[in-house]
Amino acid sequence: MARSHRFSNRLLLFILLTLETAQRPTTADPNDEACLKNLRESIQDPASNLRNWTNSVFSNPCSGFTSYLPGATCNNGRIYKLSLANLSLRGTISPFLSNCTNLQSLDLSSNQISGVIPPEIQYLVNLAVLNLSSNYLSGEITPQLALCAYLNVIDLHDNQLSGSIPQQLGLLARLSAFDVSNNKLSGQIPTYLSNRTGSFPRFNASSFVGNKGLYGYPLQEMMMKSKGLSVMAIVGIGLGSGVASLMISFTGVCLWLRITEKKMVEEEGKISQSMPDY
Repeated sequence: MARSHRFSNRLLLFILLTLETAQRPTTADPNDEACLKNLRESIQDPASNLRNWTNSVFSNPCSGFTSYLPGATCNNGRIYKLSLANLSLRGTISPFLSNCTNLQSLDLSSNQISGVIPPEIQYLVNLAVLNLSSNYLSGEITPQLALCAYLNVIDLHDNQLSGSIPQQLGLLARLSAFDVSNNKLSGQIPTYLSNRTGSFPRFNASSFVGNKGLYGYPLQEMMMKSKGLSVMAIVGIGLGSGVASLMISFTGVCLWLRITEKKMVEEEGKISQSMPDY
């Protein structure tokens, strides 16, 4: 009986210890903590959308698949997605963002973020989606992006990026969406980004428009089509003007002939009236 009692006590103690351990918050991955802390320090939040982004939360941002940070998504206790679009954020992108080594999606679009795209992004080896569109980013597109081999989406439209499009980006085999329109880019569009797939380019002209110094296929084809349409319009206007001129001339001739004919009839009538009867 005493043995049974001791066994019950030990079992109860074991259960209590197990529950306490399970309920105790786990500490964050130190890389994720550094990533979040430095990102928060590099951006300004005038609308206070990130008021819960504090050091106390950075030390434990995830619990399994649950996130304690607005805009962050967790997977197995690690940050794997950051969606901070359209939050009126300012500042720059911290190079320490590369510490979020499990990150698969980064969306900072439609903000007022400036500065350059940090080359340290190359260390986000699991990154599949990069959307930095509609900001004030400047400088060149870092060729190190090509080291993120899992990238499916690169969206950088409506920024102030300059320089050429890195040739290396054309080697991203998984890339299915690419948009650098409305920047200040120049040079030739990389061959591997404009190669045809069947009868269509890998990425069409809409991915590259709005860059005055950028040239090459498929922009060249679009320009040729627009020139062709312009020539056709000019020819059409010319032909239309010619037809209109001919019609006016023809109408004028017809009117002149009718007036002349009428005068001739009137003259003949006068002559017949003035002739004596026999």
